[in-house]
Amino acid sequence: MIELLFIRHGETDWNRQQRFQGQIDVPLNATGHAQAARVAERLAAERHDALFSSDLQRARETAAPLAVAWGLAPVSLAGFREQHFGVLEGLDVPTIKARHPELWERWLEHRADFALPGGESLRQFHSRVMDAVRELASSNAGARLAVVTHGGVLDMLWRSAYGLPLDGLRACDIPNTGLNRLRWAGGELQVESWADAEHLGGLPEQPSTAAGER
Repeated sequence: MIELLFIRHGETDWNRQQRFQGQIDVPLNATGHAQAARVAERLAAERHDALFSSDLQRARETAAPLAVAWGLAPVSLAGFREQHFGVLEGLDVPTIKARHPELWERWLEHRADFALPGGESLRQFHSRVMDAVRELASSNAGARLAVVTHGGVLDMLWRSAYGLPLDGLRACDIPNTGLNRLRWAGGELQVESWADAEHLGGLPEQPSTAAGER
């Protein structure tokens, strides 16, 4: 069995603006840095065997204070990047509706095999994420691992753990820097706890999450 702690990255300005971030390298904003510091403070006494993150800046910046607290060098893994949203990356919803109305309507159907031009379908994305999980598991038997990643990745993990279809809207909460504890046992993911954000008390309220600004 492997213990897996997945942490969503801290807030960015694009989260606030509800832009499709995807794989564009967007930094944390001031709130995001404060959230990352809170995570490190919360988990300082809960050292894991290794710390990983998506190779995108917002994940790496979130992992940095935790790496200091644990005395670990974080390892960047491209497999835990956010879904690629192709031509919609960098755009907010009003702009998408004006420039790409047909794509927006297709996107709202949330079909597993629909890929935006230049992007990944949910099925392709899910396959990439689960390959990354299996690779971690095969290389770290019996370990306690922490991974800083993205909202879309966490959605794929939730669906995998509960055997849910890839079609349809997200059905779980995924707050910025929320703690999500899972186990890998017998080749399957199991959720122990989800969306624990007690460490965020007193920080500015987070915006609701748009489908693509993860």
